[in-house]
Amino acid sequence: MAIPLGYCWGNLWTRKLTTVLTAGGMALVTFVFAAVLMLAEGLEKTLVDTGSPDNAIVLRGSAETEVSSIVSRDSAAIIEVQPEVVLDSASQPVAAKECLVLVTLPKRGTDKPTNVVVRGIGPRSLELRRQVSLVAGREPRPGSRDVIAGKSIAERIKSAGLGGKVHFALADWDVVGVLDGKGTAFDSEVWADADQLMSAFRRNDYSVVILKVPGRDGFSRLRQRLESDPRLSAQVKREMDFYKEQSDVMAKFIRILGLAMTAFFSIGAILGAMVTMYTAVANRTREIGTLRALGFKRRDILGAFVMESLLLGTVGGAAGVGAASLLQFLTISTINWETFSELAFGFALTPSIALYSVGFSAGMGFIGGALPAWRAARLAIVDALRAA
Repeated sequence: MAIPLGYCWGNLWTRKLTTVLTAGGMALVTFVFAAVLMLAEGLEKTLVDTGSPDNAIVLRGSAETEVSSIVSRDSAAIIEVQPEVVLDSASQPVAAKECLVLVTLPKRGTDKPTNVVVRGIGPRSLELRRQVSLVAGREPRPGSRDVIAGKSIAERIKSAGLGGKVHFALADWDVVGVLDGKGTAFDSEVWADADQLMSAFRRNDYSVVILKVPGRDGFSRLRQRLESDPRLSAQVKREMDFYKEQSDVMAKFIRILGLAMTAFFSIGAILGAMVTMYTAVANRTREIGTLRALGFKRRDILGAFVMESLLLGTVGGAAGVGAASLLQFLTISTINWETFSELAFGFALTPSIALYSVGFSAGMGFIGGALPAWRAARLAIVDALRAA
């Protein structure tokens, strides 16, 4: 017969102070564990959601980022008239030829400079990004020094709010609108008219061409044709896949570094659980003997103490995940290693992260309680009953 779960919980409740301290230590480690996974998940979500499933992005063949890509005007003209590209009611291709440059702008409040991506857009750019909406002001007029700032840029960069002016390329640019990228990388960009931006930076070529190409078959045909065209040096990717690749290096680094730190901290939590359970065994020697005398087997005693340590870990894990969930209200910024520009993103908690975190904490509890539970199960009945 198994020892009831209520008995295990009651023993933990009786030792409130040690239970709270041990579970608290596990909660702190779980908090760090969950925060690391949420940070990496938030970064990936920000970049992956930046791409649209129906969009294809065409870059120079050897380019790894939009900023380093070059697409000539002649090449762009060939790319946008491919038969797989969706046409509007006027039989015009739904495509956008864009130019990206890096500029240095001062942060609000500190004047500390930071790199910002300025995207030169075409008339179709906003239409191709369904996740982006203009929440204030208007779009830039063609041929003007108008810009619209991403929500994060408007909040973090000096004079980048609606009605302000930002200075780059030896000129002042009027902020005529603010866009909401719904938590994507577009929140960390400034958009301007492509031709005007290229003129200001004395560039003759675009960076990328964005095309609306729905369907897997259509995309495959487009990719095969453009990448084999001897007139072009192009690579074609699904926009979502392209931005996912952009997040891989940073997300992996965050996970590896964070999990290494968590593993180090978890040693202390495991030792705390072990001390707690060894103390419980020492204080309950006579009780263990009584249970054995009543007919409970060694495996029942082993299972009861393991269950107590698992409960400690689970309670600590749930508390840690609960605390980590509050991080979702925060937005942080860092340097995107691919573009060397500022990127704002938040923490993202998913059901799988919550389960992994609670499971990790329960695992700490199990490891910390295994040896004390084994010791409790090995106590002889007579010796346990004679204990003072």
